[in-house]
Amino acid sequence: MTRPGPRLAPGLELFGFEARTRLELPLYLARVQAGFPSPADDFIDRALDLNEFLVAHPQATFFVRATGESMLEHGIHPGDVLVVDRAKDAAPGSIVIAAVHGELTVKRLARRGGRLFLEPGNPDYPPIEITEDTELEIWGRVTFVIHPV
Repeated sequence: MTRPGPRLAPGLELFGFEARTRLELPLYLARVQAGFPSPADDFIDRALDLNEFLVAHPQATFFVRATGESMLEHGIHPGDVLVVDRAKDAAPGSIVIAAVHGELTVKRLARRGGRLFLEPGNPDYPPIEITEDTELEIWGRVTFVIHPV
C-alpha cells in the first residue's frame, strides 16, 4: 500500500524542471547602481542562460508557487515562484520547502537553544517547533525567488 503524498496548501502549484531549449539573453558588463544613475556601457559581457543561472542540479530541481504572507520579511510574496534544489543540504538559516504532518510549507529552518523550528518571516505567524512527535520531511532548499516587480 502506498502512502498518500503531502497535501498542497490551497492555490499551491508544483512544477518540475525540464530544460528543453537554451534561452541565452545578454548579460551586460556594466553594473546597475541602485542610487544616483551613471552612464551605462553598451558592452555585452556574455550570454546568460537562465537555466544555467537558476538550476545547479537539474535532476533535483523543482519550482513551487508561493501563497500566503508568512514569508514577506524574507522577500517571498504571494505568487512568487521559488526555485527548490533537493540536492542542497538544508541547514539552520536555510529557507526550505517542508512537509509538516503531510502539508507543504515554506519556512526558514532555525535552531534555538538546541531545539529545531520552522520560522516564518512575518510576526503575525507563529514558528513551528519540530519535536519527536512532528512528522517532518524536508523536500528541498529554496535557492532563488522569482519575484515580479
